[in-house]
Amino acid sequence: MYFTYILKSLKDKKYYYGSTSHLGNRLTQHKYGKVKSTKNRRPLILHYSEQFNTKQEAQKQRKVF
Repeated sequence: MYFTYILKSLKDKKYYYGSTSHLGNRLTQHKYGKVKSTKNRRPLILHYSEQFNTKQEAQKQRKVF
């Protein structure tokens, strides 16, 4: 399974759009500053997530946002 997700920064009120095959692990990486693009935008909250059968479907949906 693959996921498209949106995080909202409580610091700057902006959104981050991503896709992954392991949503829980990826959210943990964001939480602890292991993702360069969101490291300085923490804290973050999960605003939206959607599950897909293929990586291509998840990435296609992420581009729609």
